[in-house]
Amino acid sequence: MPAGPQMARGLTRPARGRTVAPYRKTNTNGVVMSANVTNLREPKHGYSAEEWEARLDLAAAYRLGARFGWHDMLGNHFSLRVPGTTDQYLLNPLGLFFEEITASSLVKMDTKGNMLSDSPHGINKAGEVIHGAILAARPDVNSVMHLHSAVGAGVSAQKDGLLPLSQNALILMDRVRYHDYEGPADDDDERRRLVRDIGDGSILFLRNHGTLTAGRSMGETFVLLGRVERACEIQIAAQAGSALHMPSQDAIDRTRAIGAKMYGDNSRSPRAALEWAAFRRKLDREDPGYAA
Repeated sequence: MPAGPQMARGLTRPARGRTVAPYRKTNTNGVVMSANVTNLREPKHGYSAEEWEARLDLAAAYRLGARFGWHDMLGNHFSLRVPGTTDQYLLNPLGLFFEEITASSLVKMDTKGNMLSDSPHGINKAGEVIHGAILAARPDVNSVMHLHSAVGAGVSAQKDGLLPLSQNALILMDRVRYHDYEGPADDDDERRRLVRDIGDGSILFLRNHGTLTAGRSMGETFVLLGRVERACEIQIAAQAGSALHMPSQDAIDRTRAIGAKMYGDNSRSPRAALEWAAFRRKLDREDPGYAA
């Protein structure tokens, strides 16, 4: 089954064969930024249809992340398991900004840290440690995203972490876990502690470092990270004002219970399929070069 979520009934992507961008442009490294892309979902470069769709999903996440300002120089990284495998995943190559990532530029890794495809500058070691550890330990997880955003790192550095301050935070609370800072995540020994600390959660605050989300699909992981970012923005903004007003315990409990079921298989948007389909349509219209 393809890694990406299925399109919701009634929602369609651009028809096969339709040209969606009028020109081709590359940067100084020869990376396609915009392209005369046709057949966005037609497998290219010899990949299977399932792997190509996964590559499109992950490349789309990077391009969208660039639009949201989620990059940190060449740091931060997102991953997606290769469909049909238990020990392989895709990761960004070192040396490219998020806005430069394409489906074909992604590096295939195994969960033991071996590169299975070429990359001129290799990959970020921290990406291999973090993503490889979680994907190896959690067969229910197919995608991981990690950020160093100002608001996410700011909340991670607060003693009480994410507060039950807003609806945005409350719907996430049952998923949240914490991992103490150990320095840059380039130590293989940290793998077991990352796995221990995320446990069965899907949101991990890496203390004094940043945030991480883990989901069953690219869409679920991406949308959870967007919700984490918004919750952290609200918390930092509220703390800059007067004394905080907290919701009642009843409101907290009811909202947490609703949030715990969000994106479940019986929800309106299983694995955030509706949201992710909309994001992919947006990118198909505005930045189809990701599909190169």
